[in-house]
Parts: sequence; C-alpha cells; structure tokens
Amino acid sequence: MRTSLFFAFLFISFLIPAQSDLSTISLLNSTNKKGSEYNFTIIKKLETTDVQNQNMTGTCWSFSALSFLESEVIRLGKSKEFNLSEMFVARKAYSLKADNFVRMHGKTNLGEGGGFPDAINVLKNYGMVPEEVYTGKKNVTDQHNHKLLETTLINILRPAALSETQEIDFSFIHNSVNAVCDEFLGKIPEKFDYKGKSYTPKTYAEATGLVAGDYVYLTSFTHHPFYSKFVLEIPDNWNWEAMYNLPLNEFQEVMSNAINTGYSFAWAADVSEKGFLFKDGLAIVPEKSFALMTAEEKQDVTTKPVKQLAITQEIRQKAFDNYETQDDHGMHIVGMVKDQNNTPYYYVKNSWGKDNNQCDGYFYASESYVLYKTTSIMIHKKAIPAAIAKKLGITQ
Repeated sequence: MRTSLFFAFLFISFLIPAQSDLSTISLLNSTNKKGSEYNFTIIKKLETTDVQNQNMTGTCWSFSALSFLESEVIRLGKSKEFNLSEMFVARKAYSLKADNFVRMHGKTNLGEGGGFPDAINVLKNYGMVPEEVYTGKKNVTDQHNHKLLETTLINILRPAALSETQEIDFSFIHNSVNAVCDEFLGKIPEKFDYKGKSYTPKTYAEATGLVAGDYVYLTSFTHHPFYSKFVLEIPDNWNWEAMYNLPLNEFQEVMSNAINTGYSFAWAADVSEKGFLFKDGLAIVPEKSFALMTAEEKQDVTTKPVKQLAITQEIRQKAFDNYETQDDHGMHIVGMVKDQNNTPYYYVKNSWGKDNNQCDGYFYASESYVLYKTTSIMIHKKAIPAAIAKKLGITQ
C-alpha cells in the first residue's frame, strides 16, 4: 500500500480547521463536517491512540498496522501510552525487500509500499521499539520523506539485481543497505532504556503482550476457492503472504462482528474512487454513480445522506479484475455508526494527520464502500465468528 499521490492533493488543498477534540465531533455533532446534514449515531467506538502523520511517504501500511496493534495493546489491558515506532518497522522491511529484490532479479517491489504482514513479520522476528526511541528522522521536527532513500536503494541494488554474474556478494549488499538506512533513518538501538526499564526490541515487543501468531489476513475474491488461502496478487504483497478467502456475506459478518465484540482491524483498500472524500470526512458509493450526477448532486453527497449501492460479489470482483480496485492505502477501522436513514458506516482512523478534515483525521466509510473497495484486512483470529473460523481451519 502506498499513498504518496494523495499528499500533493492534501497539502495544496484548502485545509478546513480541525475540531480541537475528537469527542466534540463524534459525540456531540455526530457529523462529518460543519454544515452537513449527516447525523451519525454511534453503534460501537473502540479505544485508539493518537492519529499520526505518514507525511510524504508510502508507509501507510506501517502506520495503520501499528495503530491497529496499539489498539490491541489497549484491548489486552495494557497501557494506553504505547506509541510504537512506524519507522522501526519500515526500516526492517526495507532490508528484507532489498534482499528479495536482488534474488528476484529486480522483478519485485522495492518501493515504500508494503502490507500488514510486513509489520507482523517484524514483530515476530525483530520486535518493536517506542516512537520516542526511534523516530526515523534525523531531526525530530522534520517530516517523513523517503523519496531520496528509495532512489538511493534502487540505484545501489539494481546493478546487482540485473547482473549476469553468478558471484553476488550478499554480505556487501546487506551492509550497503544498512548503511543507507542508517544515514536516512538513523541507527536502530540494540538496547535502550524507556520509562525506567531496560529493553531490547525483542523484550519490548514481549512487554506489549502482542503475539504475532494471533493475527490473520482475510479477503473475498472469486478467482480463488472460498475457505482456502491464496497469495493476493498485488504488487506490494512482495513477500507473497497468503490470505484466507471468504464469500462476501461472511467477510461482512466478520468485520461487523469484530467491531461489535470489541476488536478493531487494519483495513487495506482502494482510495482512488470519486466517493473517497477524506477532506469531507466520508467514503461512499452512491447508488447513482458520480458519472451520472450533476455538479450540484456531487456537492450534495458531501452534506446529505444518499442511498448506497448494494455491493455484490460480482461487482466487487469485476472492480478488482479491471484494476479499478487496487491496494492503495492502509487504514484502521475502529468503530461503527449509522446515519439517520439507518445506513451503516465504519469509523476509520487515517494516518494523514489531524488537520486535513474536520474529524481530526478520522472519517466515515459506508459499509458499501468497505465491501466494494477492501483488498484485505488484518484481524485477531478470535474476532472471527466461531463457525466461520472453523470453515477456514483457524484454531481460536
């Protein structure tokens, strides 16, 4: 998942001042922006940590995965003050992707994008560190921007990846990649003191209570058998992670059951649709397509609830097959609401900062949008209804 293209839009757009308190808009105003007629009633809202900003990077997958894991720490009864370092995870992933890029002769992803499995792989094999210990910035006040880092890595690795020689020195490659990452992101501490205790990344991960094996990846597509696992064919699934495949109605059941039973989930989705209106605090799929709307109608949907398109398995599959649905962005779904017409929406935490809409960086995605545009989710296996978990062969 990568979202660099959206930041140019966000930074040059007119920014509407943010509400000072998230509870103000979600509990009192219950709407998406000032002057809107949307009136949301909260069904379930789960605890989260602060909204972060990935700035000019395509590391949404790390921000959303760690936001999800931070909510998991809260759900497990641990401290609400865990702020995990997204750049620790991204840094480890760069090294892994670099090795894979060379071994695959340059025919795989080496960009900033990635997926939720990358974060779990890092948790399992390398641990975690607090944001305060590793910011991934030379100066704390700097914004994240990995463009030069990515370009440098590609320039170093492409000659080796495309070489016809049989004598590739992987030790040299690993050392070169680490040196570049050290230069741009800083060195990762092997040991550190934090809040009066000494840790390594491994022991800090243990302190969170998170268990990598508790998390699974789900999707819903017809080009592979249901109730099986398959490697989702998206470029940023560079490590070929397999996902469990469910029929759409059961995929829907898993997501709603998760929120209603106290489990949030990480959400990978396409955000290139005209109905993705982050600045307006919405993501919608009107029954009447945008192509058929007048300019006035297009403006009205940001302030007046409209009937949502009923999403079928066929509609969803066609969009994926035609590249209309791609793996653009990773986010974190943390609640459910309904509008005055009883239309369900998911409450979504984004990683584009707090000041780019009037929902303090959150937004409301209609259930239709989520069913239509989801590429995959990451979820705790206990959030899956028992009957569905049994069909998938998942032991809870």
